[in-house]
Amino acid sequence: MTKSVIIRAVGAGLPERRVSNDELSKTLDTSDEWIRSHTGIGWRHLAADGETTSDLAVRAARQALERAGVTPADIDLIVLATTSPDYFGCPPTACIVQHKLGATQAAAFDLVAACSGFIYGLTVAKSMLLAGTARRALVIGAEVLSRVTDWTDRNTCVLFGDGAGAAVVDLSDTPDQGILNTRMGTDGSGWEYIVIRNGGAAHPYTRGSLAQRKLPVIEMNGKKVFVFAVRTLPEVVRGLVAEAGLTLDDLKWIVPHQANARIIQAAADQMKIPESRFYMNLEQRANTSSASIPLALCDLDAAGGLKRGDLIAIVGFGSGLTYGGALIRW
Repeated sequence: MTKSVIIRAVGAGLPERRVSNDELSKTLDTSDEWIRSHTGIGWRHLAADGETTSDLAVRAARQALERAGVTPADIDLIVLATTSPDYFGCPPTACIVQHKLGATQAAAFDLVAACSGFIYGLTVAKSMLLAGTARRALVIGAEVLSRVTDWTDRNTCVLFGDGAGAAVVDLSDTPDQGILNTRMGTDGSGWEYIVIRNGGAAHPYTRGSLAQRKLPVIEMNGKKVFVFAVRTLPEVVRGLVAEAGLTLDDLKWIVPHQANARIIQAAADQMKIPESRFYMNLEQRANTSSASIPLALCDLDAAGGLKRGDLIAIVGFGSGLTYGGALIRW
């Protein structure tokens, strides 16, 4: 019998602290009106001192596991997408999550694809489940971007938030349900448009660089990223539905990476689809990179917006430049 791969349940992990635009305007030359009009963002969650990416990932994973009715011992694969790991290089944050969860049977590794990371993770998990390498997986997107944000740069710091989203991914005997198809792509010529420049092999730390406070923070060319995203988002969604022999009219929801409301509005206009069919939680969550799509799925599900049989497209785009999407029959 042909197997399919389904998302059994989703879960969210968010820091308690919520920061409004008005609060940011007390230390930055900005305002609630400026931030909302340029980005669509009103709030963001920020991690507490000592709160880590793995902490948020574990919180999201536990909620997803509970909703799926499975235990950590039932998981044999953990794929964690993040650009803000607990530790630089090693160990993988996924291994810390595995330990904290007590998922002792699970292989665990990190995946770095920036804001497309959750989609890349779903693609990897689906392939491994269908190949028989694993039978049940946790795919997690988790970020504490506040630790790599320049809080003096009003053009970038207003964009980002912290959080995690997780999905329990399982095999099913229902062939027309679950993850129907996925697409991944890269335009490496734009690698410098979103970059954490300092601290890696290309720009390693030295005594001098530390003295000059060359910290690892996100740098972004907003105009270049906007053009890339507005072009890529429609291409990915159209490609997904065409490959499945469907049309845009068959989609109940498009759940995009929550980067900027103006990107989504421009894409909707280009695709001639009502903006109301694009789910956005950007106003409350801000841009949480690899966590944004699973967090949006959690919020949409909690609001009763996901019904069995609904056809949805998720689409991401980000640093690298990476992009990708998945077509899912819920």
